[in-house]
Amino acid sequence: MAIAALWAMARNAQGQHLYVTDLRGVRLGFVSEFNASTGGAINADFIGALDSPSGIAVSGNVLFVTNTGRSGSIGKYDATTGKVIKADFITGLNGPRGIAVSGNVLFVTNTGRLNGRIGKYDAITGKAIKADFITGLNSPRGIAVSGNILFVTNVGQFNGRIGKYDATTGKAINASFITGLLGPVGLAVSDKDNNLYVAVERGHTVGKYNATSGKAITAKFITELEFPSGLALYGNTLFVTNSLSRGFVAEYDATTGAAIKGRFITGLSRPGGIAVKTANQD
Repeated sequence: MAIAALWAMARNAQGQHLYVTDLRGVRLGFVSEFNASTGGAINADFIGALDSPSGIAVSGNVLFVTNTGRSGSIGKYDATTGKVIKADFITGLNGPRGIAVSGNVLFVTNTGRLNGRIGKYDAITGKAIKADFITGLNSPRGIAVSGNILFVTNVGQFNGRIGKYDATTGKAINASFITGLLGPVGLAVSDKDNNLYVAVERGHTVGKYNATSGKAITAKFITELEFPSGLALYGNTLFVTNSLSRGFVAEYDATTGAAIKGRFITGLSRPGGIAVKTANQD
């Protein structure tokens, strides 16, 4: 255990930053920046005056943030300074929530009211590659990409599920890859261990699944959460946002599910999305 702790500290000392979206009013939100080793605030108002921010993704020195409110947009920001690169980088979206980046491609969930969809966009220009890349979804929220595979949560009303899709064509590999979930919202995937982590909001748990077969490794991998929402994975650490009126971020061992620090970051309002930036992404 001591060796593992020292290893984790060494990894964390490499300049990790955590970015968390936080809704502090009816629609007014911010992105806050924290030290991923200590949980200390670097800048609580790193990016401000956002329109119901939800999903967040980092690529190199760029942050992408979804604005779920009336603007229905994605903003693009400098991950070091928080300065705006382009606030209306992508517009005309319908309730954008989750966002994932792979190379020069962005994938975005649109919850919509009748027909949820996934849009595919150029991460450099913001132009649509295909706005209706995947359609016919039921309130999609979380999204994660691993190689040429997309995983998408469908919150549904009673029977939430995870779909698995081809990231090049959008074709379903298995639209009901994991079923029977009570409000699946957040996703994180480990390429190293081939594990898929799912935040189940109304089930108050995080589940751990085999990313190839969809079989549960431990359906209730982390329990006694309040309303888990966003997930971010770095090395052997899993960060989980809990969306409440007094929200917080918790930190867990991604192998065992044991709490490293249950109240790692506190003082948040309604945290949602979370992303990790490491020193080698500068």
